[in-house]
Amino acid sequence: MENIKTRFILSLVVLSGLLVLGTGSLCQASGSSEKFTVSLVKAENGTYNITPSIPDDGNVAAGTVLTITAIPDSGYSLDCIYYTVQGGMWGTTSYEYFVPEARITVDQDMQVGAIFIESSLVENINVTHDVVFAQPGVKPLKYDVFSPKGARNLPAIIIVHGGGWSSNNEDIMRGLARELVKGNQYVVFSIDYRWINTLDGDAEPNHMHDLINDVFGAIAHIQEHAAEYGADPTRIAVTGDSAGGHLSAAAALLSPLIGDRGFGEKDGIYEYLPTYMPKGKSVKQVREEITRAIKAAAPSYGPFDAADFSGFLAQTDQGYLDAISPINHIPHVSERAIPHFMVRGTRDFLISHEMVQNYTDLLKAAGQRAVYVQVEDAGHAFFDWKPDARTRDEFARFGVPWAEEMKAFFDSVFYE
Repeated sequence: MENIKTRFILSLVVLSGLLVLGTGSLCQASGSSEKFTVSLVKAENGTYNITPSIPDDGNVAAGTVLTITAIPDSGYSLDCIYYTVQGGMWGTTSYEYFVPEARITVDQDMQVGAIFIESSLVENINVTHDVVFAQPGVKPLKYDVFSPKGARNLPAIIIVHGGGWSSNNEDIMRGLARELVKGNQYVVFSIDYRWINTLDGDAEPNHMHDLINDVFGAIAHIQEHAAEYGADPTRIAVTGDSAGGHLSAAAALLSPLIGDRGFGEKDGIYEYLPTYMPKGKSVKQVREEITRAIKAAAPSYGPFDAADFSGFLAQTDQGYLDAISPINHIPHVSERAIPHFMVRGTRDFLISHEMVQNYTDLLKAAGQRAVYVQVEDAGHAFFDWKPDARTRDEFARFGVPWAEEMKAFFDSVFYE
């Protein structure tokens, strides 16, 4: 079985090289020219206007503030106004605005556009962006909420995004969130967490257990405020893709390790302390509430054993590696039932079939219900939603139908 460590590291090296080259070229441009190229991406199902207008050659003076106004066609709604630049973990980075008018300062070459979606996807839901639940470092940690209008006491689905534990945020899961909220049976929360090492700009590196602490902190905050969005804090499903597959499995299986005795500070003691703790509640109460509430998991194309992503970890001691590996903490169904639904594309170059199959086999050996499906012709990250056409096409082809299957699985847990 090819190790995900090797594949992740090779991808990271290549993409880091793109970042360095992109940053270098941008620095050179800013030092040698007062203009940058602004390219306009043709919109579908709506239009957008830019003031001041972009000249025919696309060259715009550095520091120019562009005002973009988006107008959807009848039957459509705005998804986002965005601009995309070179650089970042995956070669390009997009910045998105979820308002009908946005202002962008031209400080490098960029592509500008607007995305529109069918109004039926959003007309019956309330979307709440950027609920901050903690700030343990430079970056405020936040989540978005997708709640059916009039929701009351519905089960909650919590989504954890992917990105190699080192890129993206909760926005990338909004396509999946909109699919899972269809039918008005769930309130969906899409959460963010710190990036590993110092990629968030933190002076001290973040480690994998810190990211898991963030996930537990988000869940604790969501439980505390669930009623505000019409959700039941005692009925929760977790899902996530890629790195979020690992973190959502961790949320489902590692909650019994929540405690306040530290993580690896004493021999043999590895306890997670949620980044957010509700006032007036003990760590024991939070541990019990999270453990009882999580009823199902759908970790998509993720790794479950630290041996498969050790290239991202500073720690090498086996105790630490075991403690962050969901595969080592599968309970017997007689102790706690955690039904699992898992998918992986047959063309996924990061997550092997053996990784998911091994986890599935161990779940079943413990008496757990586990459904694992390989999606023919799908690659990695087909549940992602980004402005670029390729990502959105992959989501339409694979993400939409398999989100429906995931939702049907959750229905079997919460409604049958």
